[in-house]
Amino acid sequence: MALPRARDARADATSELSLAWRAVPAVFVLIWSTGFIVARFVVPDAPTFTFLSIRYALSVLCFLVWVAVARAAWPVGRRQWLHLGVTGVLMHAAYVGGVWAAVKAGMGAGVAALLVGLQPMLTALWISSGSGRQHAVTPRQWTGLLLGLLGLALVMWRKLGSGEVTLWNLTLALVGLFGLTAGTLYQKRFVMPCDVRTANTVQLVAALAVSLPFALPETGTIPWDQTHVLAMAWAVLGLTFAGTSLLYLLIQHGAVTRVTGLLYLVPPVTALLAWALFGESLTLLMLLGMALVALGVALVVRAPGAGRVR
Repeated sequence: MALPRARDARADATSELSLAWRAVPAVFVLIWSTGFIVARFVVPDAPTFTFLSIRYALSVLCFLVWVAVARAAWPVGRRQWLHLGVTGVLMHAAYVGGVWAAVKAGMGAGVAALLVGLQPMLTALWISSGSGRQHAVTPRQWTGLLLGLLGLALVMWRKLGSGEVTLWNLTLALVGLFGLTAGTLYQKRFVMPCDVRTANTVQLVAALAVSLPFALPETGTIPWDQTHVLAMAWAVLGLTFAGTSLLYLLIQHGAVTRVTGLLYLVPPVTALLAWALFGESLTLLMLLGMALVALGVALVVRAPGAGRVR
């Protein structure tokens, strides 16, 4: 009788693991959305790349402790280290640095979220133009991507045309957009599955090496009041530890278009967080946009054959 019980226990454990994995996308979207909120808290009073360099350095130290305690395996081969370094530069230094610098240069967090929300569209275009027919994005996915784009425009419409977008901060935001897009595709194409803790450590070291030279000429100091201390703690433990680790796992276990389709949910969630924290209004038009975003994501993620998009 022990054998059936053991099978039942294994089945229960597998079911619990499957349920937990299904919750990962929602948790990732919530965590990722707070990045724009943290930027809004931090950049008005702190030098951007100084803050980010300290964030990366602290994150590396925390990951090294975790790696040592868990005895996690490091990536094998110089080529994998190089690929991880490239993704770190693109997805940390370029993406985060570009977006935060754009906010520092006067762009609103909502507009920055809207621009970065174009990333799934770029990813789909990139895949469709550079792959064979067996990898092409399906018409249903294109419909979802377009609906998501329309929803993003409706959500952030009131934030556009207010004069807060300049050529300079738009360029910085586009650096972030292309960094995240290229980094996501590069990681899926070249990075072999490996331990997420050591992979993140390598990526963050590369991001620190690129970000530090931009921090050195910055003027001003970080006011280490309660707001900035809490912002740093969340940036390290929440955004870097949890957020980037979940993104790494999602990219490794899911189709790129399906994973990046989740990013369509980030601007609406950011708008909700801004409403709760800063009292920003939520109009009927914005709520309609959020509904379109949710529908678009559902079409991208659940489209027949979506799992073939790699």
